[in-house]
Amino acid sequence: MKKKIAVVVASRANYGRVKFLLKAIKEHPDLELQLIAGAATLLYRFGNVVDIIKKDGFEPLKNLYYVVEGDNLITQAKTTGLGILELSSALSELKTDMVITIADRFETMATAIAATYQNIPLVHLQGGEVSGNIDDRVRHAITKLADVHFVATEKSKERVIKMGENPDYVFNFGCPAMDTLVNEDLSINNKFMEKYGGTGIAIDWKKPFILMSQHPVTTSFGEGFKQITETLEALKKIKNIQKIIIWPNIDAGTDDVSKGIRVFRENNKEDNFHYYRAFSPEDYARLLNNCICAVGNSSSFIREGAFLGLPTVLVGDRQINREHAENIIFSDYNRDEIYNKISQQIKHGKYNSSKIFGYGNAGKKIADKLAEIKFIQKKLNY
Repeated sequence: MKKKIAVVVASRANYGRVKFLLKAIKEHPDLELQLIAGAATLLYRFGNVVDIIKKDGFEPLKNLYYVVEGDNLITQAKTTGLGILELSSALSELKTDMVITIADRFETMATAIAATYQNIPLVHLQGGEVSGNIDDRVRHAITKLADVHFVATEKSKERVIKMGENPDYVFNFGCPAMDTLVNEDLSINNKFMEKYGGTGIAIDWKKPFILMSQHPVTTSFGEGFKQITETLEALKKIKNIQKIIIWPNIDAGTDDVSKGIRVFRENNKEDNFHYYRAFSPEDYARLLNNCICAVGNSSSFIREGAFLGLPTVLVGDRQINREHAENIIFSDYNRDEIYNKISQQIKHGKYNSSKIFGYGNAGKKIADKLAEIKFIQKKLNY
């Protein structure tokens, strides 16, 4: 009998991480994929990611709406609680054998609690990492709830084991997001990208462009407007280069960041900026591969960026403590400093590819391990 593997995808970042893992589970003779789409994946303002998921050939068995509107710390906590309620019912109905949850977001915590309290083995991807904000606490809490750990780096593996997890259930096959970089054509052209529309100046994808993706930081809630304005003003100082701006994620403070982007957009309509809500994983990989510099605080600049040798300026402290390759330099929220470091990175150009986050073959390895693994009652190992 096939093992039923429930994978909860609750954001565009979630999906980008696990697309090729979903494919590997779906194709494995001993596994049955139970895909659950929830939270931001179902919302228009975050790109209707569920539509991208379906176009890729995955049909969610459950579409769960559990985002509480309000964009603040209270609604983020309430969304987590509502997620526990919705996911608990869904997992019970699906009679799943194990649940996969991803990384360190509040939706991930909801998935972990819903599975653990029903004695459903929990599989955690990307545990053991260190970033620099509330995500650390969420990530490590999920590690203690999880039964199996698929980490992305050797340092992360060491941390998870030091936290008392059984080494026999901690595996480093790399980050599944790397699979997209290896298995997709990462070239870019105008005809292929015109489907995304967006707003702003017309983009010529054959010419150089800078990519900006900057999300709210929950530990500095209320400062998002000022933070994003500094980055956008720095980009404005760079003339004759196109700038691609991607809308922020759903974390508390997203309205402040979004407002900063809208105000800047309305006051700078003649500048060479273009604004997008979201991209499919493979098209986002094309952006990363072809931009001359990335700016903001997306973890993709660290993960995929390392593999691609992408010159990156990480702004603020959202990722300040993350393990990273030589392609990263950090900046405070200061437009002059950001501008100078972007200029420095453009001048440097591409870095050597780093494989600290894997080689692009994680999906199949994880699926194979899920098929063979036997669970025991979890014990702490100190």
